[in-house]
Amino acid sequence: MPKHIVIIGAHAAGVDAASAARKTDRTAEITLITEEKHCGYSRCGLPFVIGGQIPKFSNLIVFPPAYFQMMKLNLRTETKATNINITNKTIETTDKNSKTETIPYDSLIISTGASSFIPPIKGKEKQEIHSLRSIEDGEKIDAALQKGAKTAVVMGAGLIGLETAIALQERGLKVTVIEMLPQVLPQMLDADMAKTAQEMLEQKGINIQIGKPVEEILGTEKATGVVAAGEQFKADLIVSAFGVRANTQLAANAGIALGDTKAIKTNARMETSAKDVFAVGDCAESTHIVTLKPSLMQFGTVAVRHGKVAGINAAGGYALFTGVLGSSISRLYETDVGSTGLTEGAAQRARIETVTGTITSKTKADYYPGAMPIKVKLVVEKESQRIIGTQIIGGEEVTQRINAISFAIQKQMTTRELSKADTAYAPPVCETWEPLVLASEMVLMKLR
Repeated sequence: MPKHIVIIGAHAAGVDAASAARKTDRTAEITLITEEKHCGYSRCGLPFVIGGQIPKFSNLIVFPPAYFQMMKLNLRTETKATNINITNKTIETTDKNSKTETIPYDSLIISTGASSFIPPIKGKEKQEIHSLRSIEDGEKIDAALQKGAKTAVVMGAGLIGLETAIALQERGLKVTVIEMLPQVLPQMLDADMAKTAQEMLEQKGINIQIGKPVEEILGTEKATGVVAAGEQFKADLIVSAFGVRANTQLAANAGIALGDTKAIKTNARMETSAKDVFAVGDCAESTHIVTLKPSLMQFGTVAVRHGKVAGINAAGGYALFTGVLGSSISRLYETDVGSTGLTEGAAQRARIETVTGTITSKTKADYYPGAMPIKVKLVVEKESQRIIGTQIIGGEEVTQRINAISFAIQKQMTTRELSKADTAYAPPVCETWEPLVLASEMVLMKLR
């Protein structure tokens, strides 16, 4: 009898889990169940369709129907998993025609993802409050733009909020971003680095309002504006970018344990508290490489790595997930903003004493045409002198520097070791002194 693997969810984590399971067991019956009409697409690309860099939403579909056929994966779209019975090892589903079915499994992978949420704000039930999580969400925003929207308010200054704000501005709207916390990108940057990013956005014409909690959404039936810290902001288009919450209800109802992060608790094999049940992606927690504590990092890169590990294990192989650092990057206009590991603030919350080094350099030799500024902040644990995080803002070459520091953190490199790094140099490509090395030397000066 072939093994039956069922996967609830068919996006980054779910599809990668199915692919890894298929490569591990060529004979397994693999079924993917998703509520959405479209599956296997990149959510991260949605703002760039709205901004016009990508022509249409269908371009975001990474895994077309032909892929599922080629890999012999049984895909069921517009089908909702309504119940998991971990004793009988079955799943109950309902399709778009209200037809119910009970599906048995030998291994189950929960990849239910996350959903956009709005905090308990007065007026949150009003119509036309947009979020940006699915292709359907993107199409609704696009339709509002085509109806002639001229002004927009984006609630939330995280990555998705800022990427969406830029996209709307590139479509000709006057955009205001409202953030409750006293800085933009609060999960990604410290306040000093966030100030650099905010100034750049404001120079481009986006109105950033920080330290202002949204108290009410205005309008009769349709949302027409917001009240934040007592001030009214009217707009034709309201976008909620408060963030997402892990979809854990299905797992919780089945008696599967949730962790400290309120996402599904997993071990290094991505196993849950239930036998032969795994959890991956935005609904599953991981262990942070620096703090060694449970962490919830809802990134595509984490999702695909989760999926690969769970898929191999669900199909009878053996693989381990080594943890997360929260490495992230975005391009805001012509400026790349990236971070990995702990910010100085996150380290303080984890009760880790730190020393930091911040420098501003150039992306090429100063005399070479097109040299752009790059700002690097290195976060180092004081006692061990180990590198535990970095934040970089620059015109180019940010991604690979973030990746390099990710490797350094995983290998427990010290700031002294980094300061002696043998780095490459050519005037059209970089400065003689690598900015990461200079930031490391700043730390060493403070440690002395």
